[in-house]
Amino acid sequence: MLPGDYAIGRLPAGSPLPAGFLEAAATGPDVISVTWTPDEVSILCPADRVPSGASVETPWRCLRVAGPVQLALTGILASIVSPLADARVNIFAFSTFDTDYVLVPAVRLNEALAALNAAGHRVTTSGTV
Repeated sequence: MLPGDYAIGRLPAGSPLPAGFLEAAATGPDVISVTWTPDEVSILCPADRVPSGASVETPWRCLRVAGPVQLALTGILASIVSPLADARVNIFAFSTFDTDYVLVPAVRLNEALAALNAAGHRVTTSGTV
């Protein structure tokens, strides 16, 4: 589990990121994800780094899967999100080349951790599931 609260934000399609956003992200230890689609710009970042003007949902807690995870492996993310779905904990998931990340609402963190532990996952505060 990564430290601190995270936010999930949305900017209108075609929006540029605020000046300095990516440069500031590159100097810190935090996870930040930006996804451009024809319909929106989605941003996942620490709650205190949300760009102004973004529609935002916060607070979320971020869990990182111990990696790197080989791209040929199957079922890793499903083994995490299935117990959370069974516990009715909503999630926001995204992947990188090396691993997967799952965010859960901060208010549901204890339920999420209990569901993951019951499914045999070990969650630590070092940043991995």
